[in-house]
Amino acid sequence: MEASIRDALKRGWWLLALAGVVAILFGVIAFAWPAPTVLVLMVLFGCLALVYGAFATFGSLTNRVAYEHWWLTLLGGLASIAVGILAFVWPGLTALVLLYLIAAWAVVLGILGIVIAVRLRKQIKGELILILCGIISVLFGLVAFIWPVAGALTILWLIALYAIFMGVLLLALAYRARSWSIT
Repeated sequence: MEASIRDALKRGWWLLALAGVVAILFGVIAFAWPAPTVLVLMVLFGCLALVYGAFATFGSLTNRVAYEHWWLTLLGGLASIAVGILAFVWPGLTALVLLYLIAAWAVVLGILGIVIAVRLRKQIKGELILILCGIISVLFGLVAFIWPVAGALTILWLIALYAIFMGVLLLALAYRARSWSIT
């Protein structure tokens, strides 16, 4: 790891820890309140995106001298802030558009998986697993199109799992970075 990146992580260990805690809280809240509407969960997602964006933007600007590619982190932070604002301004539209994009992606990916498995059935073993993956993907996509609330809740639970997992990893990185020596 470059010394400048290591030093930046060392100085900003508390930002990593705070982002980790926020991510874990988001994930836990998303699981604990499955009954509320998807709009409430989109607002929570908006909070997560804004907090992450603020931390990434702040971190990139404060470390622009030490880190040559600071602008990549800045772009990611600004994009997160924009998504967070959209989630607050149009939470229903944001959730629905995201759901339909994921549903379309799942259907296309599933169909391609089935086609690939059928075309390769004489060349590979286990093509039935690939076909089953394709079928499950297509079914998920269709369910998400037909019953968007159920699909959105499933997707938000996956996002909640992701947030908790990433939060734990960020806390572990913060703990580790705190002990590094600055060169």
